Amino acid sequence: QVQLVESGGGLVQAGGSLRLSCAPSESSFSIDIGDWSRQAPGKQRELVADIKTDGGTNYADSVKGRFTISRDNAKNTLYLQMNNLKPEDTAVYYCHAHLAVATSSGIKTFSYWGQGTQVTVSS
Repeated sequence: QVQLVESGGGLVQAGGSLRLSCAPSESSFSIDIGDWSRQAPGKQRELVADIKTDGGTNYADSVKGRFTISRDNAKNTLYLQMNNLKPEDTAVYYCHAHLAVATSSGIKTFSYWGQGTQVTVSS
């Protein structure tokens, strides 16, 4: 069964950078639209950024100017570049994407979530 595989989390000092990556486990599934959300302990999950089919993006106010969501169609990978990280960015980050696949009935899209990756920012 296809999965979204995340990587790139870790521990970083405040002011540092990390880049998260997310890709389907099977190359026959391609990323259409995607987003990144995060959940800190004791808090609700928060949508951080999303990217549309045409490449249009949206960001939460808390990360505007610091985070960049992108999609590399050649590598079939979704990214979240995080700069100037702050301790309040500490959370588990989840990627989510609509994956398109060719079937006998035409192109179908399905929604998938990544397993989550921990980002910890120390002060």
